[in-house]
This record gives sequence, structure tokens and C-alpha cells, in this order.
Amino acid sequence: MRALPLALALALIAPAGQAAAPAKPAARPAAAKPAPAFDARDPAALIGLLAGMEAKAEVAASGNGVVVLNVATPGGRFGAQYVDCDGNGKACGLLAFSTAFERRGPTLDQINVFNRTQVACRGYLTDDGRSNVMYGLLLTPKMTSAEMKQHLGVWQGCLATFGRFNRDPQGFVIGG
Repeated sequence: MRALPLALALALIAPAGQAAAPAKPAARPAAAKPAPAFDARDPAALIGLLAGMEAKAEVAASGNGVVVLNVATPGGRFGAQYVDCDGNGKACGLLAFSTAFERRGPTLDQINVFNRTQVACRGYLTDDGRSNVMYGLLLTPKMTSAEMKQHLGVWQGCLATFGRFNRDPQGFVIGG
């Protein structure tokens, strides 16, 4: 008689033991794809960065290792020229921001004085006498979007400083 209760007890324990086996861990959700890394050497990265800053940039021309962008911001328009680019117009080595002013005013001597007083901004005159300002930078694969924003800030400073100079070259040169 004791064998029957023992057999029943074992029969009841066995399924319970099987049910108590640990469940398989839930499948992990697919990892979110990280945002593409910012590559300052790629003109598309600058276009995207500017779009996030309420500005618009578009490719105006490309070829022979050069990519030219037209940039429109709430404060005005300027150009961005990538040079020393690979055959796909990416992995560029240098970038120059520039703009031309319609107002003719400074002389070559005054432009030279301006250039001697500035570290980052370079002024020059076109063949037709218009004044221009440029800011150039080397590009590396390690440059971050925050660093590019700093360069854009320097460029904005160049525009403001050269704008003051262009309005009154003699006063700027004398008054600093």
C-alpha cells in the first residue's frame, strides 16, 4: 500500500520539477543603430550640421578634388569650398569659408593692413575691386561637430570684423 502513495508522490513531483525549470531569457531587442559619426571631411556632414542650425547649404559645383557649397543663413550668404577631396568628393583635406562684398572701398594697402591685424581672417580684392574675406581650416577624421561649430563661430566673427572694416577701412585701420 505504501508503494502507491510513493508512486503518486513521485508522479506529482516530477512534472512540478519540470515546470520549475528556468525559462529561457527573453530575446534582447535589436540594438538601436548609432547615429552616423560626424566626418568633417565630408561636405554632406557640414550640410547636415548647418541644417540643424537653421541654415541651408547645397552643392553648387564639384569635381577635380573640389566641392563648392552655397550657404544661406538667417544672417546672410557665403560660400564653403572643400579642397583636396577624394574622387567621390569626400575625405577632403581643407575647407575655406568665403564671401564677397559688393561695396568697393578698401585699397590694397588697407587690405594688407587688415590682414596684418587678423590671425584667422584673410581679406583680398578681386580683379574688379570687390573686397572678399576668407577663413580656412585643415580637416581631420577626428574633428567633431562641436569643433566644426567653433570654426563656424570664428567664421561669423570674421564676417562681422571684415564687415566693419569694409564699411570704413580708414577708420578701422586707424581706430583698430
